[in-house]
Amino acid sequence: MACASVTGHLLESGLVVPVCRTRKPSSFSPPKPKFFTVRRSLAIRAMSGSPAVSLKEKEGTPKGSMGSLISTDPPKGTRDFPPEDMRLRTWLFNNFREVSRLFSFEEVDFPLVESEELYTRKAGEEIVGQLYNFEDKGGRKVALRPELTPSLARLVLQKGRAQSYPLKWFAIGQCWRYERMTRGRRREHYQWNMDIIGVPGVEAEAELLSAIVTFFTKLGITSNDVGIKVSNRKVLQAVLEKFNIPVDSFPAVCVIVDKLEKLPREEIEGELDKAGVPSNAVEGILKALSLKSFDDLEALIGAQSGAVAELKQLFALAEGYGIQDWLHFDASVVRGLAYYTGTVFEGFDKDKKLRAICGGGRYDRLLSTYGGQDTPACGFGFGDAVIVELLKEKKLLPVLPHVVDDVVMALEDSLRVPAAGVAARLRSKGRVVELVIEKGKKMKWVFKHCDTLKAKRLVLLGSTEWDQGKVNVKDLDAREQTLKTVDELIEST
Repeated sequence: MACASVTGHLLESGLVVPVCRTRKPSSFSPPKPKFFTVRRSLAIRAMSGSPAVSLKEKEGTPKGSMGSLISTDPPKGTRDFPPEDMRLRTWLFNNFREVSRLFSFEEVDFPLVESEELYTRKAGEEIVGQLYNFEDKGGRKVALRPELTPSLARLVLQKGRAQSYPLKWFAIGQCWRYERMTRGRRREHYQWNMDIIGVPGVEAEAELLSAIVTFFTKLGITSNDVGIKVSNRKVLQAVLEKFNIPVDSFPAVCVIVDKLEKLPREEIEGELDKAGVPSNAVEGILKALSLKSFDDLEALIGAQSGAVAELKQLFALAEGYGIQDWLHFDASVVRGLAYYTGTVFEGFDKDKKLRAICGGGRYDRLLSTYGGQDTPACGFGFGDAVIVELLKEKKLLPVLPHVVDDVVMALEDSLRVPAAGVAARLRSKGRVVELVIEKGKKMKWVFKHCDTLKAKRLVLLGSTEWDQGKVNVKDLDAREQTLKTVDELIEST
């Protein structure tokens, strides 16, 4: 009976206890099981705000026991966003939105879960093997979206051709890919997309590249820090035609050569060989992808090539935008996704410490892949993780404290109701107000709290002043103290 009582009390307290066994003779006192000690220690630490238990302690907890622990870490490759990280994310997303607004783009969004076939229509793409896919309870094959462009295409088709082209849409959404993680590459990330639907010329690509440069500039990044490699898928197409490689091999070759900076040349050659590319063509392809000048490109595929003409026009437009210092012709850029058809580009860190910062290009045939008509389109994706790493490298991450305008506190319990009223009136004027709702706080704590919150004013309600219809207002920057009526306080905001 005594054991049951103690057990119930400890269970109510959230502590794990061993199962009560038959009492031994009083001279024998068995040791407490290890998992009891760990759980009690964890509970004490949790209440005191101390760090969580160590991995060694966790491993001491028997699996399946009533007190077994769950990991406090998010799933591998994912992130939590505590307040300080959430402030940074909000700041970053606000910059995404501001640049999109400056270029007159409208925001859209899509479901996080999409039909699996939206991503599997192009078999052999690397992205197909990276899907978080499953069957829902209705037996439908669905996937967490690995990117935003197919969802955009689906929405454009859903809206039909009644809408007015061009469409200039942007989105900021969470994406999921099950892949090997590196610095700046996680299994979930947020992505900023800007897309233009309905413009066939490279004027659309130039507008998008200008938006990317505008974003970098807003964050303090210069062309000394970052460049944008630009090429055209038609370059590789011309090279494959030169070596009589079948057209249907093109997507597979793109996926392989997109790994040029990630894998040794020998592995690239081996993969091309497995894809059925003759050895002489392999050498020719890799040589073509090393080109860095228009003169060399013209010598290889001819000055009349559509790829050459488009690239020259794009670089001429870049001069008009004043972004020519950011752009670099690099034939090795092909992008791994099968739907690209023309211009392709990637933002890169000039110190070569990070993977691609952003990337995109033209995808004129994506809508027809889903049953629509070929429609000119281009866009880019810009992940949140790599740019944060770059800002850390360049020491450009902003300091974003939690800032409060006013701290309001009742000095007596009897004034809690009027204090709530003062806070409500200040908030109605757009002020950020921290109302001290805890009881028994000392003034030393209040001033420290104000300093932590970077508060501008402290409003104190004391019985003597309140009886006169006034509150005590401390200007924390000027270190001045005044008595004001509530109306005067509100008017002075």
